[in-house]
Amino acid sequence: MAKKSKKRRAVEKLIERDHLYPIDEAMAKVKEVNMTKFDASVDLHVRLGIDPRKSDQNVRGSVTLPNGTGKNKSVLVLCTPDKEEEAKNAGADYVGLDDMITKIKGGWTDFDVVVAAPTVMAKVGQIGRILGPRGLMPNPKAGTVTMDIGGAVGAVKGGKIELKTDKLGIVHSSIGRVSFSAEKLRDNAQEVIDTLNRMKPASTKGTYMKSVTVATTMSPGIKISVKSSS
Repeated sequence: MAKKSKKRRAVEKLIERDHLYPIDEAMAKVKEVNMTKFDASVDLHVRLGIDPRKSDQNVRGSVTLPNGTGKNKSVLVLCTPDKEEEAKNAGADYVGLDDMITKIKGGWTDFDVVVAAPTVMAKVGQIGRILGPRGLMPNPKAGTVTMDIGGAVGAVKGGKIELKTDKLGIVHSSIGRVSFSAEKLRDNAQEVIDTLNRMKPASTKGTYMKSVTVATTMSPGIKISVKSSS
């Protein structure tokens, strides 16, 4: 087991390991314990009381953060020629179809979000094995498979992010950067929590939101009181 640095040990002393912090206090604390010298991402980790193996308990959708993520996401649009101008006008970074699919097959994945028109999904399926494992496959539930290409691109640029559970039933979501005020982080976190509550599958039983933790890229996690966030 790697030995913890002096700085890491000092930071951990600032956090009560099993204490559930009110959301306002948690956001102030996560800024206080940040160990990086760069503007690190602040991430929310929500463990849901679902069975991710059951399709009717899958939680997947999207949320628009009121204060954005602090990162300008690069967007690739896969569409037919008649939608290309709409995509470019909305701010898409890369636009095309066959040429882009060929580039991706060659190993290119220098983009954060893929938006696709429903009419081209058969072709997009050719690169599903590349996009899927990277979490880049467009999906109707996330609003990234749509004929409203301009609206979808604008939403991503405006702070819209995808929410989905991993194999353990945990949702990992960026809610901003360390440079954000605690208030902006709180508002973004609250929006994620409220959205996940609205997405609760009808078939779930018992406690739905089991734990909520906030952390920066390299800092220890801070547990949030779910009651203070509902």
